[in-house]
Amino acid sequence: IYLTFDEGYEMGYSGQILDVLKENDVKATFFVTGHFLKSQPDLVKRMAEEGHIVGNHSSTHPSFANISREKMAEELQTFENYLRENFGYASRFFRFPAGEYTESALQLVQSLGFVSVFWSTAYDDWDTNKIRGKDYATEKVMSRLHSGAVILLHAVSQDNADALGEIIDKARAEGYEFRSLEQIKF
Repeated sequence: IYLTFDEGYEMGYSGQILDVLKENDVKATFFVTGHFLKSQPDLVKRMAEEGHIVGNHSSTHPSFANISREKMAEELQTFENYLRENFGYASRFFRFPAGEYTESALQLVQSLGFVSVFWSTAYDDWDTNKIRGKDYATEKVMSRLHSGAVILLHAVSQDNADALGEIIDKARAEGYEFRSLEQIKF
């Protein structure tokens, strides 16, 4: 299974998530926005240094279903240029903001050399007004696990941060192994 986190802004949980991943020797992918790159450089640096993938989630998080191809290219390239110039890091993975895309957007992303990464399981953990506890988060994720699962979690969720260690332990107890997106043949 593959752990992925979307990072648009920081709510204080990313460090805790990184600690749990490090303690459990699990690599994840963090799809971050341009805002996150600029406002949280220490976290981005830590992600890369600890062997996680820092993925492109666009510069400003617009709906790729509602912007021009030129704006799409600008969103991808502005992010990528900033990432390279400020972190010495290049990303080949991209996740559409809110999962919104068109056939044209998919083609453009691919033509620019990126791999679009979607997910096979997620829940409304992005809504910071819905705090339901770590047991809820654990149950939601565990009930949807399957071989090859790409799990989308949002790092703004205290529930996810608190549940992550238990999710890793339970998934491993069920025979799952955590892998990096680099291990998928695209």
